[in-house]
Amino acid sequence: MTTNSLPIKQIHQDIVKPYTKQLNLQIRQERIYSLLVEIVNNCPPEDALREFKRLFIDCLNSVSLNTVSVRNGIHFINNEHEFRNTLKRCCYILVNNWASKRKYKPIQALINLLAEYHPSRNSSNSKKINIYKTWLENFVTSNDYEELKLFAYRHDNKEKIHWASRYTAYLLVAQSFDKNNPKEQQEAAAKLSKQIKDKFKFDLAMYIARSQSTASSVTRYKNPSILGDNVLHLIKMIVIKRGLFSYENLANIFIKQTQNQSLQDFKVSIQKYLFFSVNSNSQELVEVFKQHLADKLSSWKAERNEELIDKNLLLRISNRVIDCLTTENGQEPSPLFVLLLSNDRPLTLVIILLKIILICPNTRSHLEIRIANLISYYEKYPEEECKSLINFIEIFNITFAIYAENVEYNLIKMEEDNPSGNSQLNLDAYRVFSQLKLDIEY
Repeated sequence: MTTNSLPIKQIHQDIVKPYTKQLNLQIRQERIYSLLVEIVNNCPPEDALREFKRLFIDCLNSVSLNTVSVRNGIHFINNEHEFRNTLKRCCYILVNNWASKRKYKPIQALINLLAEYHPSRNSSNSKKINIYKTWLENFVTSNDYEELKLFAYRHDNKEKIHWASRYTAYLLVAQSFDKNNPKEQQEAAAKLSKQIKDKFKFDLAMYIARSQSTASSVTRYKNPSILGDNVLHLIKMIVIKRGLFSYENLANIFIKQTQNQSLQDFKVSIQKYLFFSVNSNSQELVEVFKQHLADKLSSWKAERNEELIDKNLLLRISNRVIDCLTTENGQEPSPLFVLLLSNDRPLTLVIILLKIILICPNTRSHLEIRIANLISYYEKYPEEECKSLINFIEIFNITFAIYAENVEYNLIKMEEDNPSGNSQLNLDAYRVFSQLKLDIEY
């Protein structure tokens, strides 16, 4: 044994100590989690809030951590990363339970509880307590806290809110798929996002029914979009594509025709499919759009061009097209997105995105995450500067409520067209009807 070598027993201790320390941390964390789960499931929200306050705030008002009960403190946590993880998971244990029961007031109370505590105003002789106060303050000024605030969403919120708050459902989708978030946060985000979307679908269906009925009060169901009375005309324009050239039929035909194609051939086919029957007043714009997308796809996975297309490759190339159309880096809008919106073509973009989802439903979550990325990019700007994005999202919401959900919309002719020389379809002669789909593909 050399003079620099360590005895085997000491080496063993050096390995075991960190493991034992981490194990003890996890055991203590699980005790706190179990305590909160039991309280939030069996007691009123006030009791759960009180216990949370004892754990993370009251203990910081003590003179010394030595005087704090193990049950009511977090003194065993020795680094900020673990402190934040513990705090986040505790928050979402409460939020997940309340959100599933649509109890939004206690969620708001939890958020206010954290926001109203100002560690810097309360000094302590304990160095460790002061460290905890700093960690808590850091959390309240972090993106984690901003994500928590999304759960204070209320369907009947009449206060003036930031424009991005209207699209909370997409920001929640992004949270639900972020593997860095606690499982409680992912579950809560997925549930609340679905609730918001379901409410929009219901409100849209009821608004359409009421607004076309002279016997019912239009004011009973509010227009869930911000597009005003023009929303009915837009819906008719979207629903009119039926029969042989409906978007669903085109998607089914495309899927059958591209079976056993190589990736290289599929890249060409998907471009033809996406641009088939795309209406635009500017053919030059369409050509620029098509060429830009073609350039992006031709170089993508070129080494796999000879492989046959399968479900995995279909998902990956669909995700890639979505990236090209929205945001390629998850941070700023792509050139194609800016091109279409700056030329006032939000419906064109939405229809192309819909056609992607109809051939690959599994990419829906990826698309919604990309929309969340766009919202996060634009939310620092005032609403007046984001009109194009907002218009796009509103049209997206309506289109996907019509085509990619479990409600079927149909356009029925109610009166004869005006016998004039105008060959343009008179949408005023039609009414929109909705019904639940019996067979759901996905």
